[in-house]
Amino acid sequence: MVLQLLLTVAAALIGVGVFGALSQQSIVMVMMGIELIVNGVLVAAASAWFFLAPERPDGQVLVVVALVVMAVEMVMGFAATIAIYRARKVDMVDMATELRG
Repeated sequence: MVLQLLLTVAAALIGVGVFGALSQQSIVMVMMGIELIVNGVLVAAASAWFFLAPERPDGQVLVVVALVVMAVEMVMGFAATIAIYRARKVDMVDMATELRG
């Protein structure tokens, strides 16, 4: 594989994620778009590490830490979504913005 192909895949993931996050109204679909964006960034970071400095382990550590942070962020986001839905029966982004006090 070549670096350009992997960066193209990463750019495609980021592009699809941006479109998904901006075009959907369901909170879960917006979170899935954000997940795709972060996955694209992880693919770009891992491929850059693999082709630029494969003998150093710091790229792998950075990708693993980012993956763990992404997983924790998604768990917290889904927990907040479930809490909002249980409290107010709201599952759309437009209705969730009106949840003051």
